[in-house]
Amino acid sequence: MARDNSFDIESVVDLQEVDNGVNQAHKEIANRFDFKGSDTTLTFDREQKTLILESEDEFKVKSAVDILLTRLAKRGVSPKSLILDEPESAPGGRAKQKATIQQGISKEKAQEINVFIKSLKLKVQVQIQEDKMRVFGRSRDELQLVINALKEKELSIPLTFTNYR
Repeated sequence: MARDNSFDIESVVDLQEVDNGVNQAHKEIANRFDFKGSDTTLTFDREQKTLILESEDEFKVKSAVDILLTRLAKRGVSPKSLILDEPESAPGGRAKQKATIQQGISKEKAQEINVFIKSLKLKVQVQIQEDKMRVFGRSRDELQLVINALKEKELSIPLTFTNYR
């Protein structure tokens, strides 16, 4: 009996790369002409996996978010991994926006991915394990087809494929 091949589907964000991207964005904000004289802050809470951007007005907060997303993308962190809240008013007439980093695959998203893989009509099985998924199949070619189909599908979370055996 042949051994099944498998791979894991995960949604993992490297928090060190997020920290590096935040530091780069902070430096750019400090040096940019349109932020001169403004008190724009960008804080990253590694434990809570949250980012808080605060500035004088909503326009500067949105500009800071754009800078942050650009810097994170250059560091290899997908913008899909951030859940951005709506900008809100902070004390003192300031504006504030919170972003949460999502790690792992939720049960609902795992079910959606499972239904999509089954709709491909390939001879593979999917096993949902806490915050990741494992896909089994006899043929490596079918596993490659699943990986390529998931890469082409627009999902709201970034996926990484690991432990391909």
